Amino acid sequence: MWSEVRTFLDILIVSVIIYRILVLIVGTRAVQLLKGVLVLVLFSALASMLHFRLLTWLLGQTIWALGFAIPIVFQPELRKMLEEIGRGNLWRQQMDIDEAEQRVKQIVGALSYMKAHKIGALLVFQQETGLGEYWHTAIRLDANVTQELIISIFWKDNPLHDGALILDRYSLIAGGCYLPLADAPEISRWYGTRHRAALGISEVSDAIVLVVSEERGDISLAFKGRLSKNLKEFQVERLLLHYFAGDPALRTWRSRVEGFLRLLWSSGREVKKELKDSHDETQEYGRGSGV
Repeated sequence: MWSEVRTFLDILIVSVIIYRILVLIVGTRAVQLLKGVLVLVLFSALASMLHFRLLTWLLGQTIWALGFAIPIVFQPELRKMLEEIGRGNLWRQQMDIDEAEQRVKQIVGALSYMKAHKIGALLVFQQETGLGEYWHTAIRLDANVTQELIISIFWKDNPLHDGALILDRYSLIAGGCYLPLADAPEISRWYGTRHRAALGISEVSDAIVLVVSEERGDISLAFKGRLSKNLKEFQVERLLLHYFAGDPALRTWRSRVEGFLRLLWSSGREVKKELKDSHDETQEYGRGSGV
C-alpha cells in the first residue's frame, strides 16, 4: 500500500515541478524552443517506429547536439528562470488581479503625464518572442514598474530618452534600446522615428508597443506591423490589464493548464486574436496615412 502511495506522490511532485517550470518560461523564447524540441522528438519516435535508420540516426544526433547548444544560446532565459526559482516564484500563481491593476495604474499614470506634457516615449511590452538581442546592448534596469521611473527615463535631459523602454510582466528590463525601423513606403510621412521603430519591432516580434507622440501628445499602439492612433486612457488600461493579468477565466488550476497548452501549440494565434478583437472594438486598424 505504502509503495503505491509513494509512487503516486513521486509522480505528482515531479508533475507539479515540471508544470511550474513551464509556466515560468511562458513569455520567453524558450517556449518556441520547447515546441521545436518536441517536434524533433516526435519525428524521431515516428522514424524509429518505421525503421528509418538513417533518419533516426540524424534526428538522434541533432537532439544530442541541442543538449550542448541550448544552455549556451538560451543562457539569459535560463539565468532568469533560475533567478525566479531563487525568489520562490516556482510556486507563484498567475499574477494577482490587484497586482496587475497596480502595475497598470503606474504605467497609465506615466503615459497620461507624458501625453499631457508632450514628452515622447516608446514602451515595448515583451511577450512570447524574446527581445534579448535589443536589450542586451542597452542599459539594463531590472527595476520595478513605477510611474516616476518611467517618466524620468523619457525626460528630455535623460541620456536614455531617445531609446525604447523594454519591459515584461514583472519588471522594466532595459532602457535606451535601439529598435529596427519600418521603412514601408505606405507609412505616412507625418510619423517620426519613434513610430517607425514601434512598427519595426512589431513586425519582427509579437511585442505590444505604445508610443507617445512628442509633437501631437497622443498615444498610439503598434502590434504586428499595424498602427492604431489616438488611444483613450480606458483603452490603454484594458489592453495593459489583459497583458499583465491575462484572461480571468485562467484562474483555476485546470483552466491554467488548458490555457498553457493552447498557448504552447497554437503559436500564439488565440492570444493575437484576442488582442486584435480588443483593439477592433475601440480603434480601427489601418496603415499609412489612412491610420
